[in-house]
Amino acid sequence: MSHDSEPQPLTASPGTPLRGSLRPPGDKSISHRAMILGLLAIGETRVEGLLEGDDVLRTAAAAKALGAGMERLGEGRWVVRGVGIGGLSDPAETLDFANAGTGSRLMMGVVGGQPVTATFDGDASLRKRPMRRILDPLMRMGTQVLSEAEGGRVPLTLRGPRETIPITYETPAASAQIKSAVLLAGLNAPGITTVIEREATRDHTERMLRLFGAEISVTRHGEGGHGRSIALTGQPTLRGTDVIVPADPSSAAFPLVAALIVPGSEVTLEGVMMNPLRTGLITTLIEMGAEIERLREREEGGETVADLRVRASRLKGVDVPPERAPAMIDEYPILAVAAAFAEGTTRMNGLHELRVKESDRLAAVADGLAANGVAHLIEGDDLIVHGDGQAPHGAGTVATHLDHRIAMSFLVMGLATRAPVTVDDGAMIATSFPSFLPTMRALGGAIQG
Repeated sequence: MSHDSEPQPLTASPGTPLRGSLRPPGDKSISHRAMILGLLAIGETRVEGLLEGDDVLRTAAAAKALGAGMERLGEGRWVVRGVGIGGLSDPAETLDFANAGTGSRLMMGVVGGQPVTATFDGDASLRKRPMRRILDPLMRMGTQVLSEAEGGRVPLTLRGPRETIPITYETPAASAQIKSAVLLAGLNAPGITTVIEREATRDHTERMLRLFGAEISVTRHGEGGHGRSIALTGQPTLRGTDVIVPADPSSAAFPLVAALIVPGSEVTLEGVMMNPLRTGLITTLIEMGAEIERLREREEGGETVADLRVRASRLKGVDVPPERAPAMIDEYPILAVAAAFAEGTTRMNGLHELRVKESDRLAAVADGLAANGVAHLIEGDDLIVHGDGQAPHGAGTVATHLDHRIAMSFLVMGLATRAPVTVDDGAMIATSFPSFLPTMRALGGAIQG
């Protein structure tokens, strides 16, 4: 899907309560990593429940271009035939990641740690996103940056060494993408690569590396034990395995918040990942008074999952601590929507990372709130939303800036405001939640476009 095509405006209108059950799409983070580690493993990796959004399919295409065998067996069911660490081939063409920030950055770690040369590019949105913080540690590990756009952005060309240099690296920001790129490069290092985080970020790479047979240890780090030290022993033999992809909590967030704010709603979300490094939004919403019940907790794909029963709730404003940001960094736009319906003030602290997502999400969220009559304030990297316990007026048109989470968040808002809400473009929603529109309509949501 091209993000340079004609915009597709969408309008959400208030209507009847939302009812029903659904399984949200497979987790995007797990889906990316299943394709990447399937490439680096020996033998077959069978994946069930893969998120077949554009972002993940770009990662799958890149893995194929680097030498993996790739076969789609049916909806969400794939087989990846890997080439092993050191077995990658130079791709014949540029690796085009479109809007896939995670896929491009993780694959830079792969290419930067292998004796191959590859060029990375993407759409207009990806070309604006900073890659320097990925390139800096990779260059310490022996990666050559043969060419780059201004500021270390794509298009850029990397050449990896025959063997990566093992390093100890403290990440400059709480970013699972930086950590994962360094660990993936470290797979080809003759020694131990260590990544130190001051604040723990989502640990899917560590869990999946272990699943594929890597030797990796994780210990608490720093005052209060909020940080992590992750040590990876390089040059393992990764073995193809079976991966069941749990439902994505970041995608589940949209129907979940919709059920909370549309009066009379009750929705069950099936098989949602409950990794504690991904459930910051659920923790926050429960603090706000949300009625969210966990049912049938179980293990799938190395992760704890549960069904969530969600009922419409009266929400109250809360103070969200900055240390919670890594566990919900993608969910702040939809939390801001929930806060607009809450009674009192919600302060979301420490949102610097939102400025370097698909868009400047902090500014985009603030603009969307303003367009729909919601009182708010940005103080430094904090977002403050003032609610009065009533539905905001709505009637605004929101600029999405090619950002799928901005689009979905404000469509959810429009299902409960007094007047409809329009987003200027919904085409990019397919990058993470291809079935968003039919899913929300099946629950009773009125979204036209």
